[in-house]
Amino acid sequence: MARDDLDVVGQLDALRRYALVLTRDAESADDLVQATFVRAQERRETFRDGCDVKVWLMTILHNLFIDTRRSHQAAEARDRAWAETRPAFVEPSGEGAARLAQLRAGFLALAPDQREALHLVALEGLAVAEAAAILGIPQGTLMSRVARARAALRAFEDGTGEAGPVPSLRIVGGRDERQS
Repeated sequence: MARDDLDVVGQLDALRRYALVLTRDAESADDLVQATFVRAQERRETFRDGCDVKVWLMTILHNLFIDTRRSHQAAEARDRAWAETRPAFVEPSGEGAARLAQLRAGFLALAPDQREALHLVALEGLAVAEAAAILGIPQGTLMSRVARARAALRAFEDGTGEAGPVPSLRIVGGRDERQS
């Protein structure tokens, strides 16, 4: 079979089944199959005449899956390393330090896309249009991510967030309002 008449679309069902096995998620599987078709088109010249198109496409799909998984693992490792670093300034002591640690934990518990959006808008002080341009997303999507991030932080503050209840602080010599 010549490179110009490869039946890549005819392999869609087999590729999708294999992608589902690898990703265990229909949406991720569809993304992986689409990326496979793009890569196959880009590297059409690597197909050797006489080879099985299905095997060639499955190899591309498998390699893309491995590359994506490694990329995600590296990103998670970078996030963990960043979270474990100590700031270059002197940490406040006492209640302030505990409060900052709680806020930091809540911020780091946010989904990466929400954390990025909130950081750009709330911490860096960028306008919505500027932050959306940096992330390459529509302004409405950015505002939605910021709103979800703020809601998640409020839930974290209330002790109902995914990170679990916020430990209460007991003020020595004062009254602990969480106690009945």
